[in-house]
Amino acid sequence: MRYMVVIERGGSSFGAYVPDLPGCIAAGETAEEVLLLIHEAIEFHLEGIKEEGAPVPQPLSYSEFIEVEA
Repeated sequence: MRYMVVIERGGSSFGAYVPDLPGCIAAGETAEEVLLLIHEAIEFHLEGIKEEGAPVPQPLSYSEFIEVEA
């Protein structure tokens, strides 16, 4: 599975979430750290879904960049 991860830079940290896995989030001090943590969070999240006997959500989200003059 390949899930899209959204990374947001805050004032002193980074946050990440997975639109296709509600509640799957992570926070870290660096972009590298948050990527590692969200990877672990996705694996943990999917384990929980499987243990409940629920179907694993298919990755449906994608992203695009739109350029505008500001």
